[in-house]
Amino acid sequence: MHNLQLDNLVQQLRLLGIADSLKSRLRQARDATMSYEELLLMLFQDKLDNRNQSSLQRRVTQAKFIKEKNHVIIMGPVGTGKTHLSQALGMLACQRNKKVKFIRSNELLNEFYRSRADFTYDAIFKRYTKVDLLILDDFGLKTLSAEQSSDLYDLIAAVHINASLIITTNRKIETCAEIFFDPVMANAALDRIVNNSYKVVLEGDSYQKNFTPKFKIEDDNMIQKS
Repeated sequence: MHNLQLDNLVQQLRLLGIADSLKSRLRQARDATMSYEELLLMLFQDKLDNRNQSSLQRRVTQAKFIKEKNHVIIMGPVGTGKTHLSQALGMLACQRNKKVKFIRSNELLNEFYRSRADFTYDAIFKRYTKVDLLILDDFGLKTLSAEQSSDLYDLIAAVHINASLIITTNRKIETCAEIFFDPVMANAALDRIVNNSYKVVLEGDSYQKNFTPKFKIEDDNMIQKS
């Protein structure tokens, strides 16, 4: 009964974001024995994420960034929703019949590395350049070798001409060059992205910590009985 009343109030107040996640958040709070403050924090974070996502989608739709071959750089600390936001934009592009590819940056470079062993590098490289939107998640987590730097530069240079890029990163833009083996190559790669991109900064604490289950500590009597 209370859940129904809560749902009705959320709908009447037009709290988009909270309405979509209310049932699952209430269930999660019960299962993890969360405090009221922790539950409210999660719900407010859902609302904020929804507002940020809606705002960006509206701006991206108005700007027609895929049609104009613009890029999006999403920055912020771990757990602030960068990956979810990039995937939402990818879904928006899919709804417009665009070809979209999502991959984590390290997985991409590992795939390039393995492809050299069976001589499929050229075919795999072309696969990533024949899209309308390429999403590189977790960009800049590790320092790149000379070969990895070259692969990433070649891909960015190729995609930059014919498609759009979405990059998520924990780094600030000015520090992304540090991961490349060659600083000249780094500047050339980033210049193609940064000067033609929308920058989105997500702030706040990681909401992932709220998903950590909590365990009740049994008292001494219960321990002795077991």
